[in-house]
Amino acid sequence: MSLAAPSPTRSIALDAIPDLALRLRAGFGSGRTRPAAFRLEQLGRLRALLTENSDALEHALAADLRKPDPEGYATDIGFTIGEIDLARKGLRRWMKPRRVPTPLKVRPAQSRVVPEPLGVVLIIAPWNYPVQLALAPLAAAIAAGNAALVKPSEVTPHVAAALGELLPRYLDPECFAVALGGVPETQALLAERWDHIFYTGNGRVGRIVMAAAAKHLTPVTLELGGKSPCLVDAECDLDIAARRIVWGKFLNCGQTCVAPDYILVDASRESELIERMVHHLRAFYGEDPQRSPDLARIVNEQHVDRLAKLLESGTTVVGGHVDRADRYIAPTILRDVSPDSPVMQDEIFGPILPVLPVANLDEAIAFVNARPKPLALYVFSSREATKDAVVARTSAGGVCINATLWHLSNPNLPFGGVGESGIGAYHGRSGFDVFSHQKSVLEKSTRMDPSIGYPPYTKWKKALIKRFV
Repeated sequence: MSLAAPSPTRSIALDAIPDLALRLRAGFGSGRTRPAAFRLEQLGRLRALLTENSDALEHALAADLRKPDPEGYATDIGFTIGEIDLARKGLRRWMKPRRVPTPLKVRPAQSRVVPEPLGVVLIIAPWNYPVQLALAPLAAAIAAGNAALVKPSEVTPHVAAALGELLPRYLDPECFAVALGGVPETQALLAERWDHIFYTGNGRVGRIVMAAAAKHLTPVTLELGGKSPCLVDAECDLDIAARRIVWGKFLNCGQTCVAPDYILVDASRESELIERMVHHLRAFYGEDPQRSPDLARIVNEQHVDRLAKLLESGTTVVGGHVDRADRYIAPTILRDVSPDSPVMQDEIFGPILPVLPVANLDEAIAFVNARPKPLALYVFSSREATKDAVVARTSAGGVCINATLWHLSNPNLPFGGVGESGIGAYHGRSGFDVFSHQKSVLEKSTRMDPSIGYPPYTKWKKALIKRFV
């Protein structure tokens, strides 16, 4: 089964949304999503969707974001296949009830924790990694035994159209569905009752999602973002640091929720770090990055306009060129940046990298801690004491030492934010857990039924209760 390069399709009718939600609820209520065999079959079909249509999905990613094929495959398609493979391998083990100790006062009894699906879940995906961030949460929801509705981002219409056509062809349509559309359709979806809402995007919309979920007391997972700092110590391999920072920052043209948002570098190494980053930037994308086939584009003109306003926040070391018609902003490094400048206020989400010097590690940590907790924090250092201090004295969704982005690639590490950068975490087993309810079960034996716990409460019963309870 394959798909030709897709074209945008129509949004779901608003009046069809309640019936769609009811259909999914009936599918879940039938019990068909619960058996391990069904979950494994649907995960296999989801994997086949990706492998059999990888070329079409890469074309869609190129049409929406001009992603280079290797980048689109690695970050959107291959990444998601890895998540599916891990879920298929671990599913039966993850589903098993877990025995837990039973205290003496409750015996004779046995206690266990039973993972059960939450029900019908809504997954709202963003546009920056539109395949991965729609289908990796879906894989986790399937593994946990749920029915699910996926809402792709309308900002990447070619990928949305591809998912809208492919998912119903591969997955059980009574239990899984896709809803295409924009803000009105998303608002209509949020008005329905769901058993869990999984949203990836920015904090402003995250607050809207959370407010809508509160009307039904629906639990949420919010994968947000924030300004992820990168700390560069005086003692580190500066060339490797520069190379890995440039790669992590300008991948997907900076439109990555965990991209290094700004650098705090020891003042004694600022000029050298900038020099090495410029070198690696040119090594990656050439003297004219606009001509490079390996650099993606800004998703639309509105985001080009937003980013262009940030270019005046400091002195441009390299880059700064804007071509609105091409949705191009040159990979840009800024220095002489004030902490109060526009580029330091909100997540940049584009190819602009401010560099701020600091006197020492304490100043860098204080700078980070004075701001909302980030989704990711990076530190480059050859000193164990520095690495330990950053991990111990800061709070972030995740920390990556002497690298950028790679902590996402280990599915054994839960991925999620803290504070304003998000609620909840997923990937690997954590994804199964976030879409599961851990149900407590205690079973008492009927072979013994001592009277100590029943009235009347005699003096000796009171003494025993006080001793053992």
